[in-house]
Amino acid sequence: MRKVSKVIGYFLFGAAGVAVLAAGGWYLAMRNVEKPAYAVVERDGPIEIRDYPEMILADVVRRGDRWNAVRAGFRPLAGFIFAREREGEKISMTAPVTQARDGAGNENAWVISFIMPSKHTLESLPKPAGTDVRLRTVAAARRVAIRFSGVATDALIAKNEERLRAWLQARDLEPAGVPTYAYYDDPLTPGPLRRNEVLFDLTPTALVTGRSAES
Repeated sequence: MRKVSKVIGYFLFGAAGVAVLAAGGWYLAMRNVEKPAYAVVERDGPIEIRDYPEMILADVVRRGDRWNAVRAGFRPLAGFIFAREREGEKISMTAPVTQARDGAGNENAWVISFIMPSKHTLESLPKPAGTDVRLRTVAAARRVAIRFSGVATDALIAKNEERLRAWLQARDLEPAGVPTYAYYDDPLTPGPLRRNEVLFDLTPTALVTGRSAES
C-alpha cells in the first residue's frame, strides 16, 4: 500500500511538473508576441497615458456575462487567425485580446477583438469565412491605461476601473466612450504573472504633460 501511494505521489509530482513547464513555456512565448507600438506620454505608477498608432482589429460580438463572452469570442477569432475555416496562411498571434461593451447600447453584448500584426493592411489580410468575424481599422488615438496583475475577475476589473476613473477626475481629464479590457496572457499563466489593463480613449482636448517614452 505504501509502495502504491509512493507511485501515485511520483505521478502527481510529475504531472504537476509538466503543467508548470507547459505554463512557463506558454508564458515566455506570449511575452515574445507582437504588441501595439504605443508611445508613453505620461506615467504615474501603474497608470499611463499612451499614444496608439492606427491598428486593424478582427472582431466578434458575443452576448452574456463578461467572462463567458470573452471565452466564446476567443474561439472564432482563433479559428480565423489559425486558418481553420478559411483559405490562406495563418496570421501571427498578437497580444492583448481586448473586450468592450458593444457601442450599440446593449449591455449584454461584448465586442471581443484580436489586434492584427502591424505588417498587414486590410487588403493583405485574408478574408474571414462568413460574417461572424469582421475586420476594421481603428484610428490612431490617445488612451489612458491602468495595468494590474492577477486573474481578471469582475471584482478586480471593477476595482481598477474605479481607480482609473478617480485618477482621471483628479486631473480634469475626460474619458471618451466605454472602457476596454485587455488580457495579455492565457489561462495557464499564474495570476501574479498575468498582465491585464483597463483602458479609456481620451477626448481630443485632453492636455497632458510629461516626457515621451517608447513602450
